[in-house]
Amino acid sequence: MDRLIICSLIMLAAVPVTADVYKYTAPDGSVYYTDEPKKGLKYKLIIRSKPRNYAKTVKFLQKNKRKYSPLIAKAASKYKIDEKLLHAVIQTESAYDPNAVSSAGAVGLMQLMPETAKRYGVTDRKNAEQNIDGGTRYLKDLLNMFNSNLKLAVASYNAGEGAVKKYNNSIPPYPETQNYVKQVLALYRK
Repeated sequence: MDRLIICSLIMLAAVPVTADVYKYTAPDGSVYYTDEPKKGLKYKLIIRSKPRNYAKTVKFLQKNKRKYSPLIAKAASKYKIDEKLLHAVIQTESAYDPNAVSSAGAVGLMQLMPETAKRYGVTDRKNAEQNIDGGTRYLKDLLNMFNSNLKLAVASYNAGEGAVKKYNNSIPPYPETQNYVKQVLALYRK
C-alpha cells in the first residue's frame, strides 16, 4: 500500500476516503507511486480501492499497534534502537498491517523486500516477529552506516542505501522518499 495513502488515511477527518494508487514512470526511469496524480503527466491507475471509513481505519491501526507493541519493544531492546522510531516506521510502512504488500513487492509490517529479508534471515515476511526483527536489524545497520543520521537512515530504509550514497549522502530527490522521511520523523517526534 502506498505510504502516502496510509498517511492520508491517518490524518484525514472522519469521512470516507478513497485510496486509489497511481504509477508514473519518469523519463529517467524513476518510478513514482501516488494517490494524487499530477495533471499533464501520464499516470497509470494500478490499484482501485473501495472507500474506507476513517474511524474503522483508526480503530484497525490502534488495535494492531497494541497487538504488535510487545514485539516492537523486544526488537528495540535487542538492537538498542528507539522503540518510538520503530513505531513511526511501521505506521508509515504498513499502518501495522502484517499482510501489507506493496506494488514493488515489499511485504509485512516493515515492508521488507525479498533481498533485504534474505539478508537478515527472514524466511516468512508476513510473520510479524520475523519481519519486525529483520526490519529493525536493517534500520540499525542503516543508522550505523550513516553515523546515526536519522534522516539518511530513514531515507535509505525507503529508497535503499545505494540511492542515498548516489546523491552524496543526502536524501534522494524522489518525492516519495522526501515525503516518507517527513512522515516518519513527524510520527517519531509526536
